[in-house]
Amino acid sequence: MRSSLLWGWMALAAIVPPTLAQETSAETAQATFAGGCFWCVEEAYDEIEGVRRTVSGYTGGDEQDPSYEQVASGATEHAEAVRVAYDPSQVDYATLLEAFWHNIDPFAKDRQFCDAGSQYRSAIFYHDEQQKQLAERTKADLEQRFGRDIATQIVPAGQFWEAEAYHQDYYEKNPVRYRFYKAGCGRTERLEEIWGDQAGLPGN
Repeated sequence: MRSSLLWGWMALAAIVPPTLAQETSAETAQATFAGGCFWCVEEAYDEIEGVRRTVSGYTGGDEQDPSYEQVASGATEHAEAVRVAYDPSQVDYATLLEAFWHNIDPFAKDRQFCDAGSQYRSAIFYHDEQQKQLAERTKADLEQRFGRDIATQIVPAGQFWEAEAYHQDYYEKNPVRYRFYKAGCGRTERLEEIWGDQAGLPGN
């Protein structure tokens, strides 16, 4: 069952004028999120009905066509991120936002779980004014709910550089290594500490 908070976010989505891409159900809209390790973020969104494709990559910095080694060093200002292609007739942006929040630690600055550095910061990269307004509203709602600041950035989407092929769908290609990483990083435990039974939910 959806929380009352989510229904409020969905109501906001209904009164904000949609973009052209969202008016045409046959078209695909885009969303971009950074939530620490992009392997884990990709897994969360792949579970959502209406999501057509997820791509791990790098965004938020100035380095052109960066490599994983460059981004992981923290020198590029890029963050590990996931670009989500979705069908607005099947899933709305409010649902994607719900999935984002329930899969990150929103209080952690320049890190997520065991991964430290600005390259692992949490961020919402909005593609239009509607996404910006929804993101800002949900962030404000969460600050009121928890009574503390949310560290997650809300910034315009820019150039997105696709990560190396071995990073794409990593959780499916290397399930044992992925589960070992995720467990060792303490992601599940921290999400449960923050979100309770909402932790890790894909949002649908």
